[in-house]
Amino acid sequence: MTAAVSAPARYPFSAVVGHDDLQLALLLNAVHPRIGGVLVRGEKGTAKSTIVRALAALLPALDVVTDCRFGCDPHEPDPACPDGPHEDAAGAQRPAQLVELPVGATEDRLVGSLDVERALTEGVRAYQPGLLAAAHRGVLYVDEVNLLHDHLVDLLLDASAMGRSHIEREGMSMSHAASFLLVGTMNPEEGELRPQLLDRFGLTVHVSASREVDTRTEVVRRRLAFESDPAGFARRWADDDAELAARISAARERVGSVVVPDSEVRRIAALCAAFEVDGMRADLVLARTAVAHAAWRGADAVAQADVEAAARLALPHRRRRDPFDEPGIEEDQLQQALSDAAESADTGEGDGSGEGDGEGGTDEGPPEGPDGGGPEDDGPDDPDGPDGPDGGPGGGTPEDADLPSHNDRPTGNGADPDGSPQDDSGRAPRERAPAAPDPAFRARLLEVPGLGEGAPGRRSRARSRIGQVIRSSAVDGHGVHLQATLSAAAPHQTSRGRKGPGLLLHSDDLRYGLREGRESNLVLFAVDASGSMAARERMSAVSGAVLSLLRDAYQRRDKVGVVTFRGSGGEVVLPPTSSVETAAARMRRLRTGGRTPLADGLLTARSVVASERIRDPQRRPLLVLLTDGRATVGVDTDAGADKRSGQALEDALAAAKRVADLGVAAVVVDCESGPVRLGLANRVATVLGAACLRLDELSADSVAGVVRAAREGSPHAA
Repeated sequence: MTAAVSAPARYPFSAVVGHDDLQLALLLNAVHPRIGGVLVRGEKGTAKSTIVRALAALLPALDVVTDCRFGCDPHEPDPACPDGPHEDAAGAQRPAQLVELPVGATEDRLVGSLDVERALTEGVRAYQPGLLAAAHRGVLYVDEVNLLHDHLVDLLLDASAMGRSHIEREGMSMSHAASFLLVGTMNPEEGELRPQLLDRFGLTVHVSASREVDTRTEVVRRRLAFESDPAGFARRWADDDAELAARISAARERVGSVVVPDSEVRRIAALCAAFEVDGMRADLVLARTAVAHAAWRGADAVAQADVEAAARLALPHRRRRDPFDEPGIEEDQLQQALSDAAESADTGEGDGSGEGDGEGGTDEGPPEGPDGGGPEDDGPDDPDGPDGPDGGPGGGTPEDADLPSHNDRPTGNGADPDGSPQDDSGRAPRERAPAAPDPAFRARLLEVPGLGEGAPGRRSRARSRIGQVIRSSAVDGHGVHLQATLSAAAPHQTSRGRKGPGLLLHSDDLRYGLREGRESNLVLFAVDASGSMAARERMSAVSGAVLSLLRDAYQRRDKVGVVTFRGSGGEVVLPPTSSVETAAARMRRLRTGGRTPLADGLLTARSVVASERIRDPQRRPLLVLLTDGRATVGVDTDAGADKRSGQALEDALAAAKRVADLGVAAVVVDCESGPVRLGLANRVATVLGAACLRLDELSADSVAGVVRAAREGSPHAA
């Protein structure tokens, strides 16, 4: 007889130190699961995973249908359950489950798939449930949710929004209930979530390690005690956890009867309107959270304190409407909005009963909101004033220079062109503050040619685990290609002496699916920030174009890097990173002015690509060079050399040849403007074997099609 092995003790929920907001958010979701889950943002080593895993032990036990793999409630079974029907089925109790979705999970593991073993050996079509089925009526935990593959995120969002998982694959068509508390953790340093996914999470909390010595000391003391004696430590906190569990059960029973007065509904609507959140999901989440908070504190009706607590958890991440916006709400903004919302709530006094998650009813007038600070202006600053037009073939006409009235302004965005008298005299060129970027636009797809094998994404064609099956193979591929395997085995059944149902398979019958999907790439921006580019209107257009391309890289899950060149050489402003938001922030702070070391900029970009190939050899690079093609500093040119000798341009073309020899796909964006153009950027593109586009051709609305950065054939393929 084998002795049962007890599960390892988990760190108690009530023993976690210093994360009051996170604990409250998780508890409110446990009280009212329809809030929509919690996103936990924070730096590494802050007990995010520890506290989420401890939550499951506090949830009430579930009544489930015996032997149902989908956890159906025997009192309200799912009529479409694949294991049904469940009329008069026996019931049993089991603890609520915490199901973890790893970042490297496959689609089969998430939604389930055909049970290949039973299909091949028994000849039956059987469904093997996935993690969504296991998480039904429990907690689905996604660690590093911002690194989850996009196709899994889409499946997860669909199931979370509809409460059901639909399976259409391998000749199967079915669905099952998948209602779960979604909890995700992430480290913002590794990249932010898309706003669409952020909005799906009901609440969000940012956690960080305390800087108080006493708090940090207590954290270390408790953790060491737990590691020394996990079972004993858990017993010491068992009463506190039991009290929390009992309070969750009591609040769950009360939540359906909590009244939401009309005045508080108006307060909620006023708050969401003040922060200009998109859609109505925020209003509903805020109302449900306020109801849960009232039930948690034992009240029968929602009050101002409940709405305020809910707003701190439900609104910060919904202010992130643009991919490059920072989540969060300043305290003075929240207090001002609460104060303004109190006035809106007052106007609704006596209007009648509101309908919320509980029964309708009337309520006395709400208390006055707290005083707050003045509102902040989130819009862009006004421009400094009119600028001269950007003219002349080389940027050297008087119209390119700053107006005299701009010279003393700290935010002036003009710059001296390379051919101006100041540059010729040898004086140090002036550095200019960043130009306000033009509005972003929907960028045209820039694609690396050929077929890669990089990380899943949405840019270039690639062999992958998740794409469309294009054919079968006996030697490589991902996953068993069922139809091809059966076709290979069928002709040999008689010779193998098959008797009874099923097939007799040999190892050489197996066929694998070759799939083609999309990969993410390394998109390296090389931006000319010299004086020839620094005329205010021109640099604003360039900055707007780069931000548009960065947004496109964000949506396609690319890795990005930024190289700039100005003055005496090139500079790696941002090494390759998955945090596209950081690249956008660096571009907004980009300073301009000085000479144009185009050759050194290209060589710096080449060095970045070569180093990154060693770190991540499967990720193919795409160089996006934004320049007017002018070069005034060569590789060996010193400050006193003649910048118009032509040697600087020859050095730039030689550097472009070295980049091309490395096999780097590239696109050149010609930033030259004016009625007369020298076409220097096109000469650089020819040597790179790259497509050459004007700034106005980067928009997806300007010209339909895809720009393939091919070195073979026409460099202008689209």
